Amino acid sequence: MNFDDYCQQKAAPPGSSTYYALKRAPATYQPLLTALFALRKEFEETVKEMSDPAIGRTRFAWWQQEIAALAAGQPTHPVSQALAAHAEKNPLEYPALQALLAGYAMDLDQARYLDYPNLRRYLNSVGGAFAVLVARTTARDPLQASQWAAPLGEALMLAQIIDELGRDARCGRIYIPVDEMQRFNVIAADLINGRYSDEFTSLMRFQTARARDALHLAQSTVPAAERRWQGTLRAQVALALALLDEIERDGYQVLHQRVALTPIRKLWITWRATYAS
Repeated sequence: MNFDDYCQQKAAPPGSSTYYALKRAPATYQPLLTALFALRKEFEETVKEMSDPAIGRTRFAWWQQEIAALAAGQPTHPVSQALAAHAEKNPLEYPALQALLAGYAMDLDQARYLDYPNLRRYLNSVGGAFAVLVARTTARDPLQASQWAAPLGEALMLAQIIDELGRDARCGRIYIPVDEMQRFNVIAADLINGRYSDEFTSLMRFQTARARDALHLAQSTVPAAERRWQGTLRAQVALALALLDEIERDGYQVLHQRVALTPIRKLWITWRATYAS
């Protein structure tokens, strides 16, 4: 398996949401974008799927060294090799990659957030930082991309938190702010043990409305001159909005399962997002 195949399988296997979102990018940029999404997946697995924090920290330190090796032109990991191979015409910002990794490292030290302002630090450090990397890859004006891409990334993270709520809770991570759970009379044990209630429904209605509003607002700020070049991010927003609608229709049953869109629906949604608007 060469490094491109590895990145494809890691980040965007056929039928996945990322697979269809990446197909909406200009073809010449798709290999680099796929490598970026694969890198994000590696970071997620490093800090979120390690039952032993010590192992997570060891892998985190390894990735710090690997990003430095990538910057020095000596990558060893298939994802790093793919980034090096495809970044010749579009140089990567290695400090931005290190900053993204540092954002994910927050998961090694913090599993709960007291309020929304504290959660937003995480949303910006992870979701915002990654969306800026993606946007700058194809942006007509990369220097201005952070102004409109970071809010898109934050909003996408809000939607992801809802979608992955049950799995994250069972792994000991709850991204819904503590004060908001208290306001709706929902406790951590409810999420961990998959207990549904009217209070949980009200909490999720609030979370979903905020994520949906954030997605619409962030999408509206993408400059007209950039829209045709940002097919991947626009497709991700469309998929996130459709998934939130599906979760809502399903009664917010996200504690014991992942609500999913069918591949044909993903294809239609992403096509419509980039060509019919």
